Amino acid sequence: MTRITKTQYEALAGFRYALRQFLRFSENAAHAAGLTPQQHQALLAIKGFPGRDRITIGELAERLQIAHHSAVGLADRLAAAHYVLRVRDGKDRRLVYLAMTRRGEIILERLSAVHHEQLQRIGHHVANLLKSLPGGK
Repeated sequence: MTRITKTQYEALAGFRYALRQFLRFSENAAHAAGLTPQQHQALLAIKGFPGRDRITIGELAERLQIAHHSAVGLADRLAAAHYVLRVRDGKDRRLVYLAMTRRGEIILERLSAVHHEQLQRIGHHVANLLKSLPGGK
């Protein structure tokens, strides 16, 4: 077992602190936009899903690491707020996708812009912290 040095503990603690600061920033930004942090994450998961602009409830649950029934409730709330639409698959009518509405696109674009600015401000610091972690380069 490899021993961790005091310097490495400090780097790990600093990295966790930087992550928590970013998450707190993100939570506050979501609330300011009228969303819960989980709703923001869901919109980002839909828009950022590899290869397509829609996602199944199961895929959403996996991306957010939540239970399927929790993803259903989240999708219900997003649909009620007109941020997403449920779209049935053309070939398999049992398959339902979540697709973003224009309203969802607009709010996500605003949130993503402020997140991008925050990452530009802290990115160099976080990269340096990563380099100082065990195995970092």
